[in-house]
Amino acid sequence: SNLARHHQTICFCSTLSEGLVLQPAWDYLHQNHHDLLRSPLFPVVLSVCTYFFLVAVYTVLDLLAPTWPCINRYKLHPDRPVTWSNIWTTLGVTVYNHLLYIFPAAVAQWLWRPPTPLPREAPSLWGFFLGILGCTVVFDFQYYLWHLLHHRVPWLYRTFHAVHHQYNQPFSLVTQYLSGWELFSVGFWATVDPILLQCHCLTTWGFMVFNIYVSTEDHCGYDFPWSMHHLVPFGLWGGAPKHDAHHQRPGTNFAPFFSHWDWLGGTHIVPTPSSHAATAEPEDMKGRKD
Repeated sequence: SNLARHHQTICFCSTLSEGLVLQPAWDYLHQNHHDLLRSPLFPVVLSVCTYFFLVAVYTVLDLLAPTWPCINRYKLHPDRPVTWSNIWTTLGVTVYNHLLYIFPAAVAQWLWRPPTPLPREAPSLWGFFLGILGCTVVFDFQYYLWHLLHHRVPWLYRTFHAVHHQYNQPFSLVTQYLSGWELFSVGFWATVDPILLQCHCLTTWGFMVFNIYVSTEDHCGYDFPWSMHHLVPFGLWGGAPKHDAHHQRPGTNFAPFFSHWDWLGGTHIVPTPSSHAATAEPEDMKGRKD
């Protein structure tokens, strides 16, 4: 009996290492959606659809929160509802950026980038998750340096990053309420990092979806029990509360995801409920612009 269980464990580990867990799903995608997945437009469509789906979900919650206590209890600022004015302003900038920057970049990729090669073998399950983790760690370091520099150099802040800080209390649509330069920087790293780490294309797409999810969660304005900062132990993950604190105290919490760079740099703070409640803001949630 013990020998049989040991044999099953070995087989299970072998299955994980050989990628057989993901292989059936990859075979299905390979056989039924080959042309779609090879298209240079697919990563752009995947990213844009993921972002607007998540934003739509959070926006519905924002609109329901004032009359639904079961939602409002999880807001970081329950006394500051998101208004239609907030939604239209941030959505307008988001759509403008997509038309002016994302759409031309997508057309350029479609015209000049070769089709994505689709290997027959799926990544191993460990390779899939470790690839996403590796890309997230590299991206986190890149944006930490970019973010710190654009706060420490006044010209860079005023010219490129100040637009993102027009809202002291972020909500999901603030995620891409950005200047064109910041949007380009974020998109460039998200595209290049999987290439640098030589990730399988399935891992690359998984990282893109995960990156958009955690970025939107960082700005959502909610502290749900299932949020990433509750799932990752030892306070290693920042999450919405710490990024909300950054928007109120812009000299702190520069890293987008993890906490270790802010610990090492002395810019880490842990927000408290009282600090959220004590923050006053002009109407329509508008904040600092300098």
